[in-house]
Amino acid sequence: MPVDRAQFSDALRQYAAGVVLMCVQDDIDDVGTTVTSLMSVSADPPLVAVALTTAGYPLEVLESVGSCALTVLGTEHEIVASRFASAGRPSARHLLETVPWRRAGHSGGIVLEQGLAALDCRVHGLVAAGDHTLAVLEVVDVPVLRDTGDPLLRLRGRWADGRGQALRRG
Repeated sequence: MPVDRAQFSDALRQYAAGVVLMCVQDDIDDVGTTVTSLMSVSADPPLVAVALTTAGYPLEVLESVGSCALTVLGTEHEIVASRFASAGRPSARHLLETVPWRRAGHSGGIVLEQGLAALDCRVHGLVAAGDHTLAVLEVVDVPVLRDTGDPLLRLRGRWADGRGQALRRG
């Protein structure tokens, strides 16, 4: 018997996930998206993975360019996370006009200066997984690393703090 899609979704909403901003720079523009699927894969070599919608533009650009930057977001970035989670969003630079950022050295992707951490990455491999693709990324640099701040989480369809308490916006 197939699993009911709504029940599957509801079950996974019970799992708190950290929130990351992925930015890719190509010859034309900056493309960014909110990701809640970052996972550590290997310490040697340093690998992480993110799941991206196979039919989405961020994956298309990542495949073409071969590198990206990831910023681990803190609770103060809930508005940024919402902006980059919306469909039809404009250039990443326009969405970050009031947020301090810089470019990662290897990928040229945008990293937030006040992120909890940032990873500068190159594509190690892509794995098809249903309607998503797992992008396995080799970390080539850690341009931002803060000792303080609460992580932004996604829990039950809402932004939450490190204790699972819902923040203002959904």
